[in-house]
Amino acid sequence: MITLNVNGATHTLDIDPSTPLLYALRNDLKLHGAKFGCGLGQCGACTVIVDGEATFSCLVPVSAIGARPVRTLEGLGNAAHPGALQNAFIKHQAAQCGYCIAGMIMRAQALLDKNAHPSEQELRDHMEPNLCRCGTHMRILAAVREVAGMPQPALQSVAQAVAQPHIETKAQR
Repeated sequence: MITLNVNGATHTLDIDPSTPLLYALRNDLKLHGAKFGCGLGQCGACTVIVDGEATFSCLVPVSAIGARPVRTLEGLGNAAHPGALQNAFIKHQAAQCGYCIAGMIMRAQALLDKNAHPSEQELRDHMEPNLCRCGTHMRILAAVREVAGMPQPALQSVAQAVAQPHIETKAQR
């Protein structure tokens, strides 16, 4: 038996201790916000918050969670009463296919829980592990900036954007 504290509620599950947290959330607790993307901790679609940290739930066995609280997308709000980040993601139309969005929201929430007013670089560094294959990164960042009270960058023409050097990733630095 495994006991998990998810979104403030205690759940006792009769599952193998090596079961990934993602499977316990989706299959046993019927919380479908976190998605299976790669199963390797490389995409972030399965991101949840475990004891304040953005965590790839596909990689963590339920036995490693212990009494640490787990927060999922469902713990932030629902369709009738979305949370602040959920509202901002809707307003900024951050979802295209929507597959990555729950993980993006949870990663952003973990950042804002620790630092309500991050710098632009802190925001980008924190969000970097999660991938959006549809390319809505700029809308995702705009949504998080709004909730954090950060200024939005001025819009520029496509020609200006193409002429500017690209943003370096951590690996390129």
